[in-house]
Amino acid sequence: MLWSLTKVILFVVIIAALALGAGLLSETGEVLRLTVAGWEFTIGPVQAVVLAVVLFLAVWLALKILGLLAATFRFLNGDETAISRYFDRNRERKGYKALSEGMMALASGEPRLALTRAQNAERLLGKPELTTLLVAQAAEATGDRKRAIEAYKTLLKDDATRFVGVRGLLQQKLAEGDREVALKLAEKAFELRPRHAETQDVLLKLQSDAGDWSGARATLGAKLRGGTLPKDVYRRRDAVLALQQARTVIDDTANIEAREAAIEANKLSPDLIPAAAMAARGYIAKGDRKNATRVLKKAWEVLPHPDLAAAFAEIEPEETPQDRLKRFRTLTNARPDADESKMLLAELLLATEDFPGARRALDDVATRAPTQRSLAILAAIARGEGAEDSIVRDLVARAIAAPRGPQWVCDKCHAIHDGWQPVCDNCGSFDTLSWKTPPATSTSPALAELLPLMDARPEPEPEPPPPEEEPLPLDEIARRAN
Repeated sequence: MLWSLTKVILFVVIIAALALGAGLLSETGEVLRLTVAGWEFTIGPVQAVVLAVVLFLAVWLALKILGLLAATFRFLNGDETAISRYFDRNRERKGYKALSEGMMALASGEPRLALTRAQNAERLLGKPELTTLLVAQAAEATGDRKRAIEAYKTLLKDDATRFVGVRGLLQQKLAEGDREVALKLAEKAFELRPRHAETQDVLLKLQSDAGDWSGARATLGAKLRGGTLPKDVYRRRDAVLALQQARTVIDDTANIEAREAAIEANKLSPDLIPAAAMAARGYIAKGDRKNATRVLKKAWEVLPHPDLAAAFAEIEPEETPQDRLKRFRTLTNARPDADESKMLLAELLLATEDFPGARRALDDVATRAPTQRSLAILAAIARGEGAEDSIVRDLVARAIAAPRGPQWVCDKCHAIHDGWQPVCDNCGSFDTLSWKTPPATSTSPALAELLPLMDARPEPEPEPPPPEEEPLPLDEIARRAN
C-alpha cells in the first residue's frame, strides 16, 4: 500500500518537473536555426528536445532492425537458432543476472533470497545444468530437503550433471542416516568418478562400517592409483583391511582362508600387532612353528606387546616352565630394555619359582612406572620370598589403585578400547588405535589376568589395610622384602 502510494507520488512529481522544464525552455525565447541544402529551419527549445528524443529512438530502432536482419541472414545460412537467440537475448540477460545474484546470495548466507533468484533464473534461462544445482543447494541451506532431493533427481537425467546429482543425493542420505542407500549411491558415484577423492573417502568409510572389507580394499587401491594416498600409508591400511577380512573368515569357520588372509595382512604391515598374532596362530595351525616364531619376533622388535607373548606361548603349549623360560629368551633378548620384556621375563621366572631372579628381571619398572601389572608381579615376588603379610597387602592395594598401563587408545579422540579394532567406536576414525598409556585409567581387571603366563593362579587377595595406616613407600617395601 505504501509502495503504491509512493510510486503514484513519484510519477506526479516527474510529470510536474517535465512540465515545468518545458515552460522554462519556452520562456527563454531563444530558437535554433538549421540550414540544410538551402532550406532554413527554425526550431524552438521544446521542439529541439523533442527532436533529440525522436532522433535517439530512431537510432535505437535502426540498430534493432539491423540486428534482426543479421539474425535472419544467419538463419538463412543454416543457423537454426539465430532468430530465437535474438529474441531471447534480453531474457538470457535477465536470467544470468538472476543466476549471479542467487550465487552471491548463497555465498553471503541468504539462502531464501538465493532460492528465489535461482527459481527466476530457472524460469528465464531454461538451462537446468546451471540453475538446478543452485536450486538444490539453496533448498538445502533453507532446510527444504524435499525440494533439494527433487532438484538432485533432475540432475540425474543429464550425463553432464549425473555425478553431481548422485553426490547430492548421497549427502542427503548420509544426513538422514540411511547408510544402506548411501552405500549404493557412493558406489554409483565411484563408478562415475573413480578418481574423486571425497567420493573415495565416503565409500571407504561406508564399506568399512558395513564390513565389506574386500570392497574397501578395492577402494583403497583406487586411492593409491589416483595419487591421493602415499604408498606406505596404503600398505598399512590395506593390512588393516586384510586383517579384518581374515577375522570375518574366521567367524565363518573357513580356517584355511583365514590363515592365508592373516598371513597376507602380516606381510603387508609386519608392525601391526593383531596381524602378527593372527598370522602366527595361522602358522601354528599349519604346524609351521619356525615361521610363527619369526613373525612374532619381528613384531616384538617393533613393539613388545602381551598379545605377542600370548601367541608365542601357544607355539609350545605343553612345555615346562624351565623350557618356556629358555624359549622365551628369543623375545626378551630382542628388546631387553623394554618394560614389557622385563615384566614378561619376571613372570616366567616366577613360574619357575626363581623369586630373586624375577626381582632382578623386573628391575625398577614397578617404582619408575607403577601399573596394575607391575605391582601385581612385585606382590607375587614378595609373597614368594616370604615377605610379611602387611607388605603383600600393601602391594596388592597399590595394584588395585594403580593405572592399568598401556592400552589401545585412539590417537584422535583418546577413547580407550578393550582390544584393537580398525575403526574407533567413539569418533569413527580409521586406523587410529595405538598401544600407549591413556590419559585416564580404566576399570581394574582381575589379578588373575595380570599374570597370563604363570601356571598357578595367585591366592585370593588379602583384605586391604585399615584406612588409618599409611601405605609404605616402594623403596621401604623393597628394603624390608630383602
